[in-house]
Amino acid sequence: MIDDVKKAVILYWFEKSQEALSAADDDFKAGRYSFAINRTYYACFYALSAVLIADDVRFVKHSGVRGALHRMFVKPGKISPDLGRFYDRLFENRQRADYQELVVFEREQTEEALAGPDCFNKGCG
Repeated sequence: MIDDVKKAVILYWFEKSQEALSAADDDFKAGRYSFAINRTYYACFYALSAVLIADDVRFVKHSGVRGALHRMFVKPGKISPDLGRFYDRLFENRQRADYQELVVFEREQTEEALAGPDCFNKGCG
């Protein structure tokens, strides 16, 4: 059973995930595609962090969360490799959006990030 503090922390990260997703949608509608990419990544990062905390796993770095996704969920077949690749693309695009000069994201590319991988509609495993 999960104690009350742990539940509160998990809920906190899921709420942050929803806020980030809402902000991503707002940024997308306003044509701020780099910001929408950033917020979409963080929505996934926060949600994944909540799932990991539920399993008593925490990381300080984004690369640790990314590695845990593959090690704990993709590799053992708990989720589709498509989801792992989707997270990797978001991670890389967020890095580009935040740290590289002259990076421009197109509407279609950003829309795909917001929609998630095709397997969301088909069942990701």
